[in-house]
Amino acid sequence: MGKRISRCVELLEQDQAIYYDGPHSGHVLSHAQGRIDAATWADYMNVGMEHGSFDMAGLAEYLRGMVDAGPTRSGHRTPTVIVEAPVNGIDAAPVRNSAWQFRQIPGRGAHGILLCQAETADAGRAFVESCRYPHNTIGVDPAIPAPMARMEGATRAKDGGVDSAGHKLLGIGTRGRGSEATAAPVWGLSIEDYMDRCDPWPLNPKGELLVGVKLESPEGIANCEQILSVPGLGFAEIGPGDLSLSLGYRTMPREPWPPEMQKARERVLAACRKNGVAFLQGCTPDNIVARIDEGVRVVAGHSEAAATRGRAHQKRTLPV
Repeated sequence: MGKRISRCVELLEQDQAIYYDGPHSGHVLSHAQGRIDAATWADYMNVGMEHGSFDMAGLAEYLRGMVDAGPTRSGHRTPTVIVEAPVNGIDAAPVRNSAWQFRQIPGRGAHGILLCQAETADAGRAFVESCRYPHNTIGVDPAIPAPMARMEGATRAKDGGVDSAGHKLLGIGTRGRGSEATAAPVWGLSIEDYMDRCDPWPLNPKGELLVGVKLESPEGIANCEQILSVPGLGFAEIGPGDLSLSLGYRTMPREPWPPEMQKARERVLAACRKNGVAFLQGCTPDNIVARIDEGVRVVAGHSEAAATRGRAHQKRTLPV
């Protein structure tokens, strides 16, 4: 049996690359498809709701099908399921106004969320805070008054303060009680255990929730160092499709990318390395070994052959 609810967290803890399948423009979200995908070759299934339908009833049925067909060959209850949310993370305001999405998605039992179009560190912090229960306080600004003090009228800044290195700390989590009764059974936990463990990893070493950002605009690249220093982010990528469109390419360039896109990729990869954030990029059977050696740890491309070669290169022992 896996030691973790999320086999992706378990693998990333071992510095193993993880591989995903699943379309970016929607997915068949049904009980029957969940049963099929429970036997996936991939480590996680991506559910693209940025461009696909925001289908919470379907997501619930999909995860129920996975549970009914499980456990996986690696001994986990289900494969990890990560959802691309439809909100644009251009700044904190639209993220906070869309916090309901970050209640609904994990409330169905999903194991992770990707914020698209992330452009500022404030948006990243608002995203992490929206995914957290308020009783989980690792990384939260200790200067924020305690709940009892706030009940007596003590005030707090909307955002957290900064640490000794000048990095901003998190504010209080805003996910409310209510959906744990539907999510906990998917994870195979009691409600109390679920509420403790549905917290961003690696910020919380015992957390099982993977939250990531897609940096797919010139502004996102310009601010990538600040964004990726936000506590709680577990993975990140550049979005070559939207980034290339912003740069004037109506047809998306294929690799090798133009110099300006390659430069953006190197900058984001360096920021990921500095902050302990897993870097996501598309890989093929031909380049997977080189990409792993560069530091890629979340592998797009929907290629079982690339996964087979990459797992062998890293001498992976956890089964599929």
